[in-house]
Amino acid sequence: MMTPEIGHYALVLAFALAICQSVFPLYGYFTKQDGFVATAKPLANLQGLALLVSFIVLTAGFLSHDFTIKYVADNSNLNLPWYFRMSAVWGAHEGSLLLWALILAFWGVAVAFFSQGIPERMAALVLSVMGMIAVGFLAFMLFTSNPFVRILPFAPSNGSDLNPLLQDPGLIFHPPMLYMGYVGLSVAFAFAMASLISGELNEKWARWSRPWTTVAWAFLTLGIGLGSWWAYYELGWGGWWFWDPVENASLIPWLVATALMHSLAVTEKRGLFRSWTLLLAIAAFSLSLLGTFLVRSGVLTSVHAFANDPDRGVFILAFLVLVVGSSLTLFALRASTVSKPGEFGWISRESFLLFNNLILTVMAVSVLLGTLYPLLVDSLGGGKVSVGPPFFNAVFVPLTAILVSGMAFGPLSNWRSSEDPKLFRPLIVTLIVSVAAGLVWPFMHDGRFSIPTAIGVTVALWLAIATVIDLVRKVRAYGGLGITLSRVEKGTIGMWLAHFGVAVMIFGVVMVENHTVHRDLRMGVGDTQSLGQYDVTMTDLKVIDGPNYVADAATFEIYQGDRLYKTVMPEKRRYDASGMIMTEASIDSGFTRDLYVAMGEPLGGGDWAIRLSIKPYVDWIWAGALLMGIGGFVAITDKRYRRRVTQNASETGATAVDGARA
Repeated sequence: MMTPEIGHYALVLAFALAICQSVFPLYGYFTKQDGFVATAKPLANLQGLALLVSFIVLTAGFLSHDFTIKYVADNSNLNLPWYFRMSAVWGAHEGSLLLWALILAFWGVAVAFFSQGIPERMAALVLSVMGMIAVGFLAFMLFTSNPFVRILPFAPSNGSDLNPLLQDPGLIFHPPMLYMGYVGLSVAFAFAMASLISGELNEKWARWSRPWTTVAWAFLTLGIGLGSWWAYYELGWGGWWFWDPVENASLIPWLVATALMHSLAVTEKRGLFRSWTLLLAIAAFSLSLLGTFLVRSGVLTSVHAFANDPDRGVFILAFLVLVVGSSLTLFALRASTVSKPGEFGWISRESFLLFNNLILTVMAVSVLLGTLYPLLVDSLGGGKVSVGPPFFNAVFVPLTAILVSGMAFGPLSNWRSSEDPKLFRPLIVTLIVSVAAGLVWPFMHDGRFSIPTAIGVTVALWLAIATVIDLVRKVRAYGGLGITLSRVEKGTIGMWLAHFGVAVMIFGVVMVENHTVHRDLRMGVGDTQSLGQYDVTMTDLKVIDGPNYVADAATFEIYQGDRLYKTVMPEKRRYDASGMIMTEASIDSGFTRDLYVAMGEPLGGGDWAIRLSIKPYVDWIWAGALLMGIGGFVAITDKRYRRRVTQNASETGATAVDGARA
């Protein structure tokens, strides 16, 4: 049997290796000692192995019910199904940090493996910076959040159980996917820092950094989408986004990472926006650390919060200040060597990308201010204030409409200048068609006009058609669809998928927010209520026993006219160990709508509060996120990231090396 001490020792070893990884390659770079430079990749691999051992030991503790480990005793139970015991490893503070550190090590191993085309000294600098980040997180774990603390000799015979809210398949997939995105932004940050340290601020570092940024963005996109879907079906509210502070903490770095991807494209293609790109790389990872601070500091109340320990928050805040302060200081010292003069017209791809980047930045800052303002007011003695959905919707929605309107122009424009009016002539027809569809669609859907729906449908269709127009142009240019798919850059195909995904998501958001049919009712066995074109009858109410809970389960028959369309069974669960009550909604998902049935509270006499909803096109929200994520993964297969580039022999020690693989 694996003892917790093995996991702890492996964690200590990983900490020592991270220190070596941060120091030895950096020392070798400045002293020009290739032997020290060459230690970067082996140290990164060894650190990853040590953290993998530590993670396996903690997982084994959960699977074997080792309640001598405090973390296991606090977050598991004898009756907890094995698959939830597996995911419980990262279901609370200490384990989630271990997962974070493991994923950071994974990214380091990936950089070590896929960096054959990068000059060895540059790769060593990147891994050195990632080692420094690992030192911070591993120190945080070892000194404040050790997951292997024992509670001998008074170990309980049974554990406290995992938070019932987390006893869901969403816990298996959402946090790892989200962390892959969060932590992946550290690679972009490391490339930016390595470029500033080395002074190699040409187009090459942008090409090396771009695939890593894109894949991190793709993971973050899918992670946020999974989290939204999980909240939708698990919380019993039927909402898909609540502007929760921790939700915002994931959205903010996503917005900045989106801007970073597009800025990297300009830097790679034209060598422009270097300062802007570096600042975005610093900001994206720094905002990821800020999200970590918000989740674990106890400064806010959220269903996502992992801990309520101010001491832990102080440690992360200090680390955040150190990362931001040192990176901005280095940027300031190198600022004079970063900028490159360049010309481009007011109407050009550079201009449109810059415009969209500015809008994305304003959106990120707006959400950041709305999230932090209550904390600032409270800390200054101003009392408790709240900034809720009305503020965020009032700011975010118009900016999104402006952003999407501009997204249509970028792919159709040329680099440097796009003064030829023929380039944008198809957009005139697109605008007419989109506006007409936006005005007609609300009447076609449910017979009532809605200004927000008209605007939203117009914007979504505008982007979708513009994306198709760009695709058709490329098809014609290459001579046919089959030829295009084999010859067109994978980055362009990824862009099409991502942009079309944005259009699909916007349409879903607009429809579900403005056309949801919702009823809160009192129902008992035998009662029938209408919901749109459906009649809903409660036919049965019974108690069922789960593996670690008891549930009241109601059976509903849904009729469409005289035809039985569907039978659903929502539940109200009471978990044995914690006594917590959880709502398990029953959802009939379709292409154009979801039927949502959830149980509220018992009202006496066998009656229950029941929530019935028809949510039009709600699944299109997550379909759009999926398309965006797929687009990101398609983009990183672009062959230009494997293209051979000529290097300066005096700087790299090689005359020709492959471009970074990802």
